[in-house]
Amino acid sequence: MRKLFTGSDSFQADLDELRSLQLLEDQELDGKVGKILRDIRLKGDVAVLAYVKEFEHLDLDSGSDLRIDPELLATSWEKISEKERNALSLAIERIETFHNHQIESSWSYKDEQNNLLGQQIAPINRVGVYIPGGKASYPSTALMTVIPAKVAGVKEIAVATPLMGQHHNDLLFAALFKLGIEEIYGFGGAQSIGALAFGTESIKRVDKIVGPGGLYVTAAKRKVFGFVGIDSIAGPTELVIFADSGAPLDWLVLDFLSQAEHDPSAQSILISQDREYIDKFVARVYEVFPKLSRQEIIGQSLEARSAVIQVSSDEQAIDIINKIAPEHLQLCVERADEYLDQIQNAGAIFCGNYSTESFGDYLAGPSHVLPTFGSARFSSPLGVYDFVKKSSVVEISQEGASLLSEPASIIANSEGLEAHALASRIRGPDFNSNIFKQLN
Repeated sequence: MRKLFTGSDSFQADLDELRSLQLLEDQELDGKVGKILRDIRLKGDVAVLAYVKEFEHLDLDSGSDLRIDPELLATSWEKISEKERNALSLAIERIETFHNHQIESSWSYKDEQNNLLGQQIAPINRVGVYIPGGKASYPSTALMTVIPAKVAGVKEIAVATPLMGQHHNDLLFAALFKLGIEEIYGFGGAQSIGALAFGTESIKRVDKIVGPGGLYVTAAKRKVFGFVGIDSIAGPTELVIFADSGAPLDWLVLDFLSQAEHDPSAQSILISQDREYIDKFVARVYEVFPKLSRQEIIGQSLEARSAVIQVSSDEQAIDIINKIAPEHLQLCVERADEYLDQIQNAGAIFCGNYSTESFGDYLAGPSHVLPTFGSARFSSPLGVYDFVKKSSVVEISQEGASLLSEPASIIANSEGLEAHALASRIRGPDFNSNIFKQLN
């Protein structure tokens, strides 16, 4: 784990190096993903089945076999424990409640000329949700992606998730059952993104694809953007903790390690003014992590991308936070809420020592699909607003046309667009409607 100090002459270079990560398209990966997508676009089910066999070792007879029987979901709901059902139900309730506050309504107004102007908000008709799988399964991602879509009013939701061999995660299937999802496809990777984006004989194309995934999924989402909408291009997960000497050490150590256990490229950063606290923190991290089940992944994350940063002031800490623009930010300092208006760039902000990012991952309320790798500078968490379209509404009155016709034609003529100018002028009060005789 790196130790950085703002008083060092090399601090900015060290911080830049810490934050550097190659996210540009790898040519070999890009070529493989491009071929997969082209094949699926041209060959449909045949190509999907071939790639599912190659990459996921599932030998299926037809495209219809890609779809999971909804009865399996009901069975999974019955199989899980009462405590698990209660946990899912509580999470769903909390996530729904939060996202209900994000609902927007259409609006309009009339100006002085009785022109009606407004905005119409309507849900996207059909959405594809990708839920990572393969080595692990993520029921929480199902909740955090499907619920905002349902709250937004999306009529059709198709889920794609790779199975772990021939098996499935009962908690994931139970979550989908509780959410009322019936269209589920048991395969993943770039082939699932292609199938959802382009459609096949067995899979109806979607209008937008959301959800995190690995390298192949991320590359595929980048390539299909334009054919369909996407939520974001996700990088490795990241956490910044800003702590003072009063923050419970072991609590923050576990928060730090919980982020590191996601992935070798995951990033955990602690920022503090207190050198003694930092030293104790680092020692405790290295004492605890070898005892955890994902110690190998954690160790790789600690050595490759994690760090502690000693600052000289709160102002320095806030400046660094805003430059990093972290996916997750924990403010573990006294009067944490007083820092909120100074935080310009962060995906999710957790205020106070009790507000662990882990609560946010599962059931605090907001979606855990968040902007990564500094993209919090310009993007937001997944929400209801990602599942709606907005249309402008314009209804111009006769009085309004009289007022607007000449200024509109002036601007159109300045752009060299004669037909635009004439289309505006013909609606004005003093223009001869027999315009075609005047041309040339």
